[in-house]
Amino acid sequence: MNIRSSRKQVTFAHPFTLSGYADLLPAGNYDVLVEEELLEGLSFEAYRRTSTHMIVTGQAGRAEMRPITEKDLEAAIGRDQAAPQPGAQNE
Repeated sequence: MNIRSSRKQVTFAHPFTLSGYADLLPAGNYDVLVEEELLEGLSFEAYRRTSTHMIVTGQAGRAEMRPITEKDLEAAIGRDQAAPQPGAQNE
């Protein structure tokens, strides 16, 4: 079984929550790790996502890998982008 890993960084402009976790996370940059496995037996190369984790640093400086779904991550990013920007005024 061939597995590949990738890392991307997401930025939240506002404090946010993730589905399945009670705590409010501060705005900032977060690393997201994605693992995928190669689908065998196909005539072309294709991968299937097996896990997604967000790295969250706690108050004591200890890093935690939180399993999340791509759907929950995209929902949190969408909520963050839809939130009013600090200092923005209604026109």
